[in-house]
Amino acid sequence: MKKVFLLMGVLFSTAAFSQTQIKGIVSDGKQPMVGVSISIKNSYDGTTSSADGKFSFESSEQGEQILVATFVGFLPFEQKLVLDKQIKIIEIKLKEKTNELKAVSITAGSFDAGDKKRATIFSALDIVTTAGSAGDVTGALKTLPGAQQIGNQEGLFVRGGEGRETQTYIDGLLVRNPYNSSVPDISQRGKFNPFLFKGTSFSSGGYSALYGQGLSSALILDTKDLPDNTETNLSLSSVGVGLGHNRLWDVQKMSMGISVGYFNLSPYYSLIKQNIEFTQTPINTNAEVNFRKRINKKGFIKFYANGNSSNLGIKRPDINDVNHLKSLFELKNNFTYTNLTYTGMLNEKWNINAGVSTSNNVDDIHFGMFFNDTSMSGATSNIQSKASLYQGRVLITKYTGVLSALRFGAELQSAWEYNLFNNLALGVSSTHEYRDNYSAVFFEDEIYVNNKFVIKPGLRFENSSILSKSNVAPRFSMAYRTGKNAQVSFAYGDFYQKPDRRFLLYNPKLNFEKATHFVLNYQKVANDRTIRLEAFYKQYESLILTPLKSGTTINTTSGVYAQNFNTTNIGNGGNGYSKGAEFFIRDKKTIKNCDYWISYSYLDTKRKFGYYPSLVQPDFASTHTANIVFKQFFPKKMLGYGLTYNWASGKPYYNPNQTIENFMIDKTKPYSTLGINANYLTHIGKAFTVLVLGISNVLGTKQEFGWRYSNDGKNREPIGLTANRFVFVGCFMNWGVDRRQQQVDDNLK
Repeated sequence: MKKVFLLMGVLFSTAAFSQTQIKGIVSDGKQPMVGVSISIKNSYDGTTSSADGKFSFESSEQGEQILVATFVGFLPFEQKLVLDKQIKIIEIKLKEKTNELKAVSITAGSFDAGDKKRATIFSALDIVTTAGSAGDVTGALKTLPGAQQIGNQEGLFVRGGEGRETQTYIDGLLVRNPYNSSVPDISQRGKFNPFLFKGTSFSSGGYSALYGQGLSSALILDTKDLPDNTETNLSLSSVGVGLGHNRLWDVQKMSMGISVGYFNLSPYYSLIKQNIEFTQTPINTNAEVNFRKRINKKGFIKFYANGNSSNLGIKRPDINDVNHLKSLFELKNNFTYTNLTYTGMLNEKWNINAGVSTSNNVDDIHFGMFFNDTSMSGATSNIQSKASLYQGRVLITKYTGVLSALRFGAELQSAWEYNLFNNLALGVSSTHEYRDNYSAVFFEDEIYVNNKFVIKPGLRFENSSILSKSNVAPRFSMAYRTGKNAQVSFAYGDFYQKPDRRFLLYNPKLNFEKATHFVLNYQKVANDRTIRLEAFYKQYESLILTPLKSGTTINTTSGVYAQNFNTTNIGNGGNGYSKGAEFFIRDKKTIKNCDYWISYSYLDTKRKFGYYPSLVQPDFASTHTANIVFKQFFPKKMLGYGLTYNWASGKPYYNPNQTIENFMIDKTKPYSTLGINANYLTHIGKAFTVLVLGISNVLGTKQEFGWRYSNDGKNREPIGLTANRFVFVGCFMNWGVDRRQQQVDDNLK
């Protein structure tokens, strides 16, 4: 028996002597972590870390082994060890696992909608339910900080930039002429139906290197994929009618749709008094076609086509004439746009997005004089303006992590602009045209260091054949999460844009205009509440200067057809700056069934460009802008209503009676308007129906966007709204999909 106990003692002592002790501490790089599982891979040897992050255990394994540490929400840790009976002291640092729900996102200068993976602050439904927007994308975006309240020109004016400096993209492709054609002193709507898009991203500065040729900002729109069901839509409104049908088949792998619309404002204008006399009330006819096809499980094809034709004519008293002459402006427009894209996975790590698009726009403008309100005088002229854009784009994405990705690609654009001017009274005409082949290559690396920190460096190279110039535009942005629901973001970049078509028609050998952006942002999103604070600075270089012809009186509202600048002396001698701070708060929690947001923008900007002789605040910039949007929905009654109040301080305007030292010293009165809307969800027969009522400027407040002056400066008249109010009544019917619950969820989410 003694020999047995002696043998067992030897065995136990040998086993103990052959074990290796492993100990150390585990942390997340800042503080110790408790409860982390540490073990030798493919063995039963291991332990968990204590409250102070320390651990210790012994292993009988020998030779080269792998130490593993795991914890929920963090990436696994592995390290090779040689177990040789010597004590091993290990320091383990775990990295937080990056995922779409927890990861920080860059918000500096950017408002996203439709991205369900991250916290959104402006959903797609907001575009069509914001009072005063009249269902226009730009109208809704004007309630966000950074956007200016402009009522006499089309476009999105952002942070001291002109409307043309905001570029619109559909599925990654630039859209030429996204708004209805310019009419003197009258703002125009966008050409695209907001229901076409599943996602909207509005960047007020510092946007991605994947996009270019926008000196101020980018409006990025993504079209919808396959519809949920086959459906038919009918719209009846105070401005026109529309009919559409979308067919879904092939086990939800393919769809095709077509829609047509006819809009004639004659009946509406006969009921609602207008401040402008029309020789032809606005008429618009459009048609849209879409095709969607899923290819296996890896690819998706989208095709979209839009055709649009419009016609209008206005006449107003000529401020320069005492004999009751009236100036005439008539416009006929034809526009077509097509967009074909393919998105697909090449393998688990590589994705391709390729697309081509075309756009063609023709404006036929006629202007002259009426005498005694009936007969024409002898002075009439017309302009025919044509523009086309053909482009192709390829974007390659390599996924380098759960969210991290390297993106690179190229794009080509072929643009043609043509302008024919006829002075019928003098029997003279002139033509101007240009062609430009624009090319760009770009890359952007989105690097998630962890859930709290992301950086995004980028670079864009561009070349224009007509300018015979190239540029290199660096971009950089980053974000850091400062708390569970809060983060700070920063964005920087150089942004270039070709000069306006008016100037390239007369002097093609100009240079790119340039702006440099700096944006700092703080955002907190928690419990259906959002708060944003943002500061920005922009520096402008190489802006276009257009010295006037000798003896010419400036007319700031003449539009593209007035060639009163000296065409032989156009150059890139302009400059300027824009700086300011913005505030945005949104609350969907405090008041039951209510959603409201408040935005405020402070803008300090000056420019020397165009006909400006010195560095001054431009005539499209307000120092202070504020918006309040309020919505409430009653789910039991299926009834909702909304209010929108917009306010902006006065803008500078040109007064020819002032000295050059007081250029742009005069200002308009502040802009102030209240819009209301209401919607009711019901059924008419088998059709899910939404009844809508909307009134813009419900109080009939007189707006002042600027002043027109006579050539001698003695007479003037204000530039205001075409009507004191705009009333919209609509009935939208859908067969095939009952969207009541969806509408309820969207309103109450």
